[in-house]
This record gives sequence, C-alpha cells and structure tokens, in this order.
Amino acid sequence: MRIILFSSFLLAGLTAGCATTPPSNVEDICAIFREKNNWYPKARTAADKWNTPISGMMAILHQESHFVHDARPPRTKLLWIFPGPRPSNAYGYSQALKGTWRDYQRTTSNHGADRNDFGDAIDFIGWYNSASQRQCTIKPSDTYHLYLAYHEGWSGFNRRTYRNKAWLQSVARKVSNQAQNYQRQLRRCESALKKRRKFLGLF
Repeated sequence: MRIILFSSFLLAGLTAGCATTPPSNVEDICAIFREKNNWYPKARTAADKWNTPISGMMAILHQESHFVHDARPPRTKLLWIFPGPRPSNAYGYSQALKGTWRDYQRTTSNHGADRNDFGDAIDFIGWYNSASQRQCTIKPSDTYHLYLAYHEGWSGFNRRTYRNKAWLQSVARKVSNQAQNYQRQLRRCESALKKRRKFLGLF
C-alpha cells in the first residue's frame, strides 16, 4: 500500500510539473524548477550542450513569454477598435519567429522541435546564444549583449542597430538583472535539484 501511495504521489508530481500552465512564481528560479519537475534537467542539458548559463537562458524566456507556452504578440487594432493582424509570427516560450525556428531545426537536426515545448525552447535559446557568442564575440555570461543579439539578430547586432533604441537597451538591462538574480538563487538550490534529478533517474 505504501508503495502504491508513493507511486501515486510521484506520478501526480510529475504530471503537475509537465502541465502547460506557467510557473506560479516566475521571479524565483528555484521555485520554478521545484514546481516544474522536468524543467531543470532540460535546462541543465541545454546549458552543457551550448555553453551558456541556465540563468541567462531562463531570463530571456522570462522576458519573452513569462513562461507561457503558447504566447503570441498582441494583435494590432483596426480603427482603434477591431482586432487586426499580429505584428509578427513569434510564438511559444521563446517567441521565436518561424524562419529562425526552421533554421534551428535544420542546423540541429531537431526537426520535430515545437515552439510550445519547454525543452525545445530552452535548447533553441542555447543554440541562439551559442551562435551569438561566435558571430558577435559575446561572452557566455554577458546576458545584456546576448539579449540585444537575440532581439536584433546577429547582423543587426554587429551593425549596432540597438544604439538608437533606448527602450531596447532598458529591456536588455532588465533581462541582465533577472539573469543575475536567477544565478544567485540557483546557487542556493542547484545541488538539491541535481540530487532530485539523479533520484528520479530522468537522465
């Protein structure tokens, strides 16, 4: 009976962690990973694969979608009343554009990747940041410039198109601060997250 109850609780916890609802507290990375049971292993895998910190990737996802799996840009207005078209085809956790997502699928051979899947989305962020490090000469820990490259694209970043966008620089500072907060929080809980990962035998 105890084994059955333990299995039921474990299954319930895993099911809750896989739900598509956003985390209850998006400001605390430890709370996020405790609530979403399978997110830390996926984030750790992406960080190791692409040599980019978990904190920076999660800060970018926080800014882009607040971890809403099916997020889209708000529609424009027609005659200030009627819903108009969306400004872009950005979608999912990472708000990746269709064309950029196809590039990711092709270059990584991850052809079944979905923009509304957390594991695929954080791997995409890692892939993009890794390319930004190479093409734009940005350090892995420099979330401020990595976000500018994420927003402007590699060629736009190298042309310094962000220089006349004070609002974008402000957002990039916000993302950088979020990454620093996440990094401080992660130092306090990552050892426990690693132990849980090993205990569950997920990877």
